Amino acid sequence: MNDAHGVIHVHSCPVALAPHVAWTLGHILGSEAPVDWGDQPREEGSVCTTVAWSGPSGSAARFASALRGWDRTRFEVWESTATNRDGVRYVHTPSLGIFFTLTDAAGNAMVGEDRVRYAIEMARGDATELEHELSLALGAAWDEELEPYRRSVDRQLPSKRQARVSARSI
Repeated sequence: MNDAHGVIHVHSCPVALAPHVAWTLGHILGSEAPVDWGDQPREEGSVCTTVAWSGPSGSAARFASALRGWDRTRFEVWESTATNRDGVRYVHTPSLGIFFTLTDAAGNAMVGEDRVRYAIEMARGDATELEHELSLALGAAWDEELEPYRRSVDRQLPSKRQARVSARSI
């Protein structure tokens, strides 16, 4: 049952790995839709793409698990599901590894009560440390690392293309 949809942003991928990443996406989606790659100006010899998808709930986890093994690949995977269910976001960079968060209907990161209590406990009254702990909980380091890659692609928006595919039941 295709009760989820989302977007995969491959912010950078070495040109040599692009066909393998495309095959992996097609394999998970159950279709061999063409993936349109564009140059990633931020990193010589790299390409980027955006793929909108629909499929079963939990597909984002499958994408993230498959993609995180590709060297020098930076990506984000978003999944939204049916009404009254949380979405998810997976983010990966080679230097930081993978980050996961639940998201609300607007795509905002949701930080649970236990994580907030942990941040308060670790801060021990130090506002700077509390800011640090909450930044970790929100994945700020991943966003900071990816932002230059996002901006470099946004500047060439007319040439940025998007492939749309649907997944079979997984």
